[in-house]
Amino acid sequence: MHHAHVFQEIPTHRPNTPLLDKLDSPAQLRLLGEDQLPQLARELRSFLLYSVGQSGGHFGAGLGVVELTIALHYVFNTPEDRLVWDVGHQAYPHKILTGRREQMTKIRHKDGLAAFPRRSESEYDTFGVGHSSTSISAALGMSIAAKIQGIQRQSIAIIGDGALTAGMAFEALSHAGDAKPNMLVILNDNDMAISNSVGGLGNHLARILSGKTYNHMRDSGKNLLSHNPNLMELVKKTEEHFKGMVAPGTLFEELGFNYIGPIDGHDLPTIVTTLENMKELSGPQFLHVVTKKGKGFEPAEKDPIGYHAINKIAPKTKVSITTEETPPPAKPKFSNVFGQWLCDVAEKDSRITGITPAMKEGSDLIEFAERFPDRYFDVAIAEQHAVTLAAGMACDGLKPVVAIYSTFLQRAYDQLIHDVTVQNLDVLFAIDRAGLVGEDGPTHAGSFDISFLRCIPEMVIMAPSDENELRQTLNTGYHYKGPAAVRYPRGTGIGAKIEPSLECLPIGKGRIIREGNDVAILAFGTLLHTALSAAEEINATVIDMRFVKPLDTDLISRMSSSHALLVSLEENVIAGGAGSGINEFINQASIETTIINLGLPDYYVEHGKPAELLKECGLDRQGILSSINTKLKDMRKPSEGSEGSINRKLG
Repeated sequence: MHHAHVFQEIPTHRPNTPLLDKLDSPAQLRLLGEDQLPQLARELRSFLLYSVGQSGGHFGAGLGVVELTIALHYVFNTPEDRLVWDVGHQAYPHKILTGRREQMTKIRHKDGLAAFPRRSESEYDTFGVGHSSTSISAALGMSIAAKIQGIQRQSIAIIGDGALTAGMAFEALSHAGDAKPNMLVILNDNDMAISNSVGGLGNHLARILSGKTYNHMRDSGKNLLSHNPNLMELVKKTEEHFKGMVAPGTLFEELGFNYIGPIDGHDLPTIVTTLENMKELSGPQFLHVVTKKGKGFEPAEKDPIGYHAINKIAPKTKVSITTEETPPPAKPKFSNVFGQWLCDVAEKDSRITGITPAMKEGSDLIEFAERFPDRYFDVAIAEQHAVTLAAGMACDGLKPVVAIYSTFLQRAYDQLIHDVTVQNLDVLFAIDRAGLVGEDGPTHAGSFDISFLRCIPEMVIMAPSDENELRQTLNTGYHYKGPAAVRYPRGTGIGAKIEPSLECLPIGKGRIIREGNDVAILAFGTLLHTALSAAEEINATVIDMRFVKPLDTDLISRMSSSHALLVSLEENVIAGGAGSGINEFINQASIETTIINLGLPDYYVEHGKPAELLKECGLDRQGILSSINTKLKDMRKPSEGSEGSINRKLG
């Protein structure tokens, strides 16, 4: 196997990259001699290490596709030929080679490059991604568009072995096998999940099987045998068995693809030759490339999960060690609180199960998976299946908990309605990454879950305000007979003391946290603490609503009769959110009051640090105060016949 130069640590100073510095577009890359490509790979890998060290961001996947990225832009005429990267964690080298090298140190920063490919950023980013398993469908659509318009160009989808576990990828493969477009699907297999060994034989065979001579013989043979169907079938089977013995591609052949591989994804000459050969072939092509995640950076090679993404690397400074003070213990993240709760309940109840669509680490099911392996189900990237699996379990006496990110629950919306709630099944959804997630941007923000869950009958929806509330709301949802959801954000909270006991909260009841005058802030979720800070300045009442559905209508009625202004506050879009629920109740009950809804705006909030984004949305302390004060000023303006009552209400 071809070995790249291995780096031991991330450079904090810009490396010397003379060849890379001259390349501002793939057209310039294509002018290089093939013998210069290995040097370019070394430079690209060292620049990638440096830039991600400066910016933070996705890391291991990009290191694994350095050679493949160079080869693709070298062989294909991008951007005319369409490259579609699945998910896009691995697209940093692609961004570096397509004119964005100098912007890489600000990737994922506010107003900087996006974490994933996006159409508005570059003509080389043919499709906006972020969620997995969309590339084959999109590339197939592009290939059909070229055919209908009579344009000669290539469409190439690059998909990882993890993303290939989603049903959507197979739906697209199945359609492509029928449609017979000129397209290439590249399986970037970096988990050794599909093939365990790749070496000289695999590379040699790939060159033969993708070469003109073999394919010419194959086509001539087909023509000769076309008059004898029985013999044709025998020869086809013999070829499949021959390829099946040396390559794990029978499945893809059955779907109608010409399968080539597996080849070593770090051997540039082999990749370039194979791609050049395959470029000449017509019909659906499938190339299986084996790579190593984190390739060329030893710590990432050894721990690909730990190095999936990294934080910014600070320049080395002298560290002085003192023994006088012990640092405070790290606050648990919301996901850690969920993981601990699930283990605590599983100890007492053998019916509880934990289901995740490939997010074991992110949702913190690590301990649960170790302690209760028979009740832990990682269904791979298959959100729809995860939800219907839970429904089936709930039908027959289990208590399934689906741990899923808000943005990925969107993919299983039909299953949530049709399979769980229409049948009123006892499934608990632990919805992580609710609200703005920061640097990953709009594809990963959990902006919509309150809106899309709130309209579903039978759902109980809770938005805990801190870590202890998360534990108690999860327990409440677990005991509730029917579908329930608890939404909570990424990262850490305020460091609330977590009660080890497992309480059940009264369903649909909020709690008054602070009593004040004139203004009542009805907060849903972790923005409660920002609301409390703002309330100090204007002496407002603050309510922790806890439940989005059912709403505490008694509390809303009381607040509207004792306060001049109600303010709903949530980290979800205003459209159809929790505030809309309050508006609906007020309207239905014919309550005369004034209300303002604060939440996420009606546009996609771009990437940046969470604090920057909350400020942009007017959901920081200053933004909340500003909205309230503007409204109060507005209400104090004398208007026809209403001046007395409003000013009386405002004291």
